[in-house]
Amino acid sequence: MDFSAIKNLIIQAFGEEVIVGESSSVQQPQLFILPQSLIKICSFLYENEQTYFDFLSCITGLDAGNNSLEVIYHLYSIPYNHSIILKVVLDKPKDQNILPQIDTVSHIWAAANWHEREAFDLVGIEFVGHPDLRRILLPHDWQGHPLRKDYQTPETYHNIKIKY
Repeated sequence: MDFSAIKNLIIQAFGEEVIVGESSSVQQPQLFILPQSLIKICSFLYENEQTYFDFLSCITGLDAGNNSLEVIYHLYSIPYNHSIILKVVLDKPKDQNILPQIDTVSHIWAAANWHEREAFDLVGIEFVGHPDLRRILLPHDWQGHPLRKDYQTPETYHNIKIKY
C-alpha cells in the first residue's frame, strides 16, 4: 500500500480535517495530523487489516524553531512492508517550565514507552497517560531539556563543572 492509499484510508475514516499537511515528495512520505486526532489515527492504522502498522520504529521529539515542537512517529508494517511517518506540531510555551502535552501511544505500541520518555527527557514534551513518564538519559533532578533550541547548559551540576 502506498502513501496515497494510506492517506485516503485515513480521510475516509476521519475526514480531511484531521490532516493538516503532507510531504509526499520526500523519500519517506509524511502526514501532518492534528494532535487531538493522534490516538484515533494510530489505533486505526494498527487495527486496520489493510494497513496493520504493527511496528513503531521510532518517536522523535524535535524543536522545530518558530515556537513549535514536533513529535514524529515512524510506523512500519512488517507483514505488508509499507511505512508512513506521522507528524504532530505542538505550540512551544513561552514559559520553559510548562511542557506541551500530547497523548501517549504506549497502549498501542509498547515500544513507545521508552521513545516517549526520551522525547520527554531531552525535548520536554509531556505524554499524557504514559505509565512511567520520567527521565531516561539525564539525572532525575536535571533542569531543562537539552535538545531545545533555547536550552542553556548550566555551568555546574552538583558542583561538577559541565562546560568545557
